[in-house]
Amino acid sequence: MKTTYIAALAAVLALSGCATSNLNNSAGSRVVYQDVSTTSTQVAGVGMEAQDIVSSTDKMVRDILSNPAIAGRTTPPRIIIDSEYFANDSSSRVNKNLITDRLRIELNRAAQGRLVFVARHYGDMVSKEREAKRSGETDRGTIRSTKAKAGADFRLGGRITSLDANSARTGTLSRYHQISFELIDLEYETIAWSGMFEFKKEAQDDVLYR
Repeated sequence: MKTTYIAALAAVLALSGCATSNLNNSAGSRVVYQDVSTTSTQVAGVGMEAQDIVSSTDKMVRDILSNPAIAGRTTPPRIIIDSEYFANDSSSRVNKNLITDRLRIELNRAAQGRLVFVARHYGDMVSKEREAKRSGETDRGTIRSTKAKAGADFRLGGRITSLDANSARTGTLSRYHQISFELIDLEYETIAWSGMFEFKKEAQDDVLYR
């Protein structure tokens, strides 16, 4: 009886060992850092890639700063650049903040005081601090005390759109992207500046974007 039990246990362990040996435990490929502005990558599809975001925002920074009606004023205008009125109407999945955050940060760095950026996306944070100061919970700080928050002169608007074509014969997918950027005069409701970036890609095997 005891011998039979030991034999059965050995058989179970042997089967377990065989099942384990069949698992794919091969090591993954090592991490390789890529230049965000390069197209040399093994993972790429017809959607919006890092290099498209970098190229489009870099172009808009140069265009805005070369426009005297925006960046050439005696008194630096106040600008809001966020994703509130920047729509993604394309078939590509992309976080709009990747575009608007990079545009705002790079433009702020390059403007060197020619533009003033209103942080409307941090409005709740500012409101809480102002309330704490005025209620006496905290002192008034060391900078200033104003009756109202900063009003803006211009705000970013725009959209991402796309046009897809798919070949039933070859399975090739083609996608054309158009990204429009506009700065809106917040008093007259006119468009003070416009910029556009476009690109087209083709691939047989698309990738999954998250």
